[in-house]
Amino acid sequence: MNTLSYKTVSANKNSVSKEWIVVDAEGEILGRLSSQIAKVIRGKHKPSYTPHVDCGDNVIVINADKVKLTGNKLEEKVYSRYTGYPGGQRFSSPKQLLAKHPERIVEHAVRGMLPKNRLGRALFKNLYVYAGSEHPHAAQNPKTVKF
Repeated sequence: MNTLSYKTVSANKNSVSKEWIVVDAEGEILGRLSSQIAKVIRGKHKPSYTPHVDCGDNVIVINADKVKLTGNKLEEKVYSRYTGYPGGQRFSSPKQLLAKHPERIVEHAVRGMLPKNRLGRALFKNLYVYAGSEHPHAAQNPKTVKF
């Protein structure tokens, strides 16, 4: 019996191969799209997935301003933030956020699906969201993926 074939191989920072992926968010439902993006950023789609290592891919999301929300979430959902001052809690709806900063809706949804630790903060840096259909990452030769 060959015992070497039964060794578990864990990926590390040096052995991970990272790719660049472009996702078009036009007409996609926010939560379903965000869960697929979070899975790719985390690296769970790869056979060499290791929970404590950044082994996911870099994801570029274009057309973030054309993402859809189901039901009445466009008016009723509430995003809250805190300025740091007393009485500084601010609330906004997705409709207001889409008007000012459309990329923040996708960023907020994906960030909530990543781990809440230093690995999650490092993984979030692999996400690039753009409101329009143009992105400045053409030099990385990204592959277009349809979820």
